[in-house]
Amino acid sequence: MKKIEKPITIEQDDSFKVILSKYGALALDKQENLSELIGETIGELDIEKGVITFGDITFPVQILGFYMQDAKQWSWAWDNEDIFGENLITSACEIKGIGDEFDINEFKSPVLNADFDDCHTLAMTSTAILGMDAYYAVSEEGLDIFVLIKSDLIKENNSVEKFRNTYYTFQKNFNIYPKIAFEAYTKLKGYIYKPHDEFSLAKIGEARVMAGFTERGNVTRILMFGEDEE
Repeated sequence: MKKIEKPITIEQDDSFKVILSKYGALALDKQENLSELIGETIGELDIEKGVITFGDITFPVQILGFYMQDAKQWSWAWDNEDIFGENLITSACEIKGIGDEFDINEFKSPVLNADFDDCHTLAMTSTAILGMDAYYAVSEEGLDIFVLIKSDLIKENNSVEKFRNTYYTFQKNFNIYPKIAFEAYTKLKGYIYKPHDEFSLAKIGEARVMAGFTERGNVTRILMFGEDEE
């Protein structure tokens, strides 16, 4: 009997660390796509119009939340409809609904004590969970306003080398579960996932990316075979 692949979803009792492990690598992948398009251009946010502009490129946005630098606090946009208006907080309200359904404190608490890196992990998980194409943080006089972007202008780079490098960067720089992250990133990209006792494989066309793990699930090696091999 053929084994049915288990899809990547949020499950009851998932901690935020598990959720970040599942969705963070895909979000990092999306951020790299945005960077390839806008380069070093600084975004200018127009809340009244609901858009962000990078030079001659303009995207409609959803407001996710904002970070107060002095207070070191994150505030969700769903708790600030009076500031942003109903139309710009639809995505933030979706995250609130997920927080309520699965009892995720990070998503359902209106204000969180946080540092700037915490804000990025909230934005990363939200981007991937909601199927957005990227997020961006705009600095506004002591505030960092995080917005979500969805646009066909942001093109995917689906090279095998990028998959390998993105996973390497994610597991190295974030406090996550590497085995969960590798499986989730593979499946969310639509690739074939093959688990083994001491390693896992991502089948990407004719190429393969292999991640080896210790008994505790830490990465021992990441190898690439086939297309884009160096």
